[in-house]
Amino acid sequence: MSVQKVVTPTADGLAAAAKAAQSGRKLPPVHLWNPPFCGDLDMRIARDGTWFYLGTPIGRFELVRLFSSILKREGEKYFLVTPVEKVGITVEDAPFVAVDFEVSEQEDAQVLTFTTHVGDQAVAGADHPIRVVRDPETGEPAPYILIRSDLEALIDRKSFYRLVELGSHQDGWFGLWSAGVFFKIIPSEELETG
Repeated sequence: MSVQKVVTPTADGLAAAAKAAQSGRKLPPVHLWNPPFCGDLDMRIARDGTWFYLGTPIGRFELVRLFSSILKREGEKYFLVTPVEKVGITVEDAPFVAVDFEVSEQEDAQVLTFTTHVGDQAVAGADHPIRVVRDPETGEPAPYILIRSDLEALIDRKSFYRLVELGSHQDGWFGLWSAGVFFKIIPSEELETG
């Protein structure tokens, strides 16, 4: 009878495994990995996009970028995944923050390309929808864009204000066009009376 040694996951071990799994600048294929759950790690992503480990902010951008590349969402839970282990982490809101966007024209259509705080880019459209959730008490909007594989970015306030300047009305809604898709932000009548 053999005894298996239980290894407690660490941030250093995950970073080494993530680095080994990356090929160039491509993201690892975390959607193909289904390793056993190894427990939760004291790692948290704050609403502003700051990553914490053991209560301390992770100050090295390269390390945050590396961890973000092995992030996976299953239902409402978030995990860091390597080919051999899966650990749970806490995400306060969305795992990414969209800190900027560019506007361009392609085939006579406005295109909005968002950049996150870790350098990911996503073109708002059918594959990367924008959604807006409004606080039920204050009515304050919280806009999000899908970045990849069920992982969203909260669009920061300055970018959202810039987006509103590009908005238009369509079928009773005020919203945004990108890549031929209209994303609803608020009913037009609420905008006119608010």
